[in-house]
Amino acid sequence: MSDSKEFIELLNQNQNIVHKVCNLYMDNAADREDLFQEITLQAWNGFKNFRRESKFSTWLYRVALNTAISYFRKEKNKPSLQLTTELPEQADEQINQDKMNAMYKAIASLGKIDKALIMLYLEDYNYDEIGNMLGITANNVAVKINRLKTKLKELTKKLYEFS
Repeated sequence: MSDSKEFIELLNQNQNIVHKVCNLYMDNAADREDLFQEITLQAWNGFKNFRRESKFSTWLYRVALNTAISYFRKEKNKPSLQLTTELPEQADEQINQDKMNAMYKAIASLGKIDKALIMLYLEDYNYDEIGNMLGITANNVAVKINRLKTKLKELTKKLYEFS
C-alpha cells in the first residue's frame, strides 16, 4: 500500500481524535474546520517520519495536540468549548445534562496543556502513553491528573450550582 493510501485509511479510522481536539480548542465551526485542516496537513507532512513505535492513534493525538497549541499561540485566540446539546424532556436526564454541561465548561476553563491531559485521561490512555504524547514523565502525569480531578470537581460543582 502506498504511503498516501495508508495515511488516508489511518486518518479516516482515527479522525474522531482530530475532531475531539478541534472541539476542545476551537469555539466556532469555521475555526474548527481550519484547525482540522491544519492538523491533517501537519500529520501528512510528518507521516513519512512516523516510525510505528507507537500506535497511529497515539502519534496522531500528539500531532493534533501540538498543532492545536501552536495554532493558538499563532492566532492568540482564547480557547473555549462550544456546547451543542439538546435538552432532554425528563427531569433526571435534564439534571445529568446540566451536570455534564458544567463539567464541559469546567474543562473549557482549563489551560491548553491541562485540557490535553484531561482529554487523554478521559480517552482511557494510561499515564505512560499520556506522558509520551505530551513529553512529560508518567509520574508528572499522575500528579497533574490528580490535581486536575480535584480542581474539576470544585469547578463543576460551582458551575452546576449557578445554572
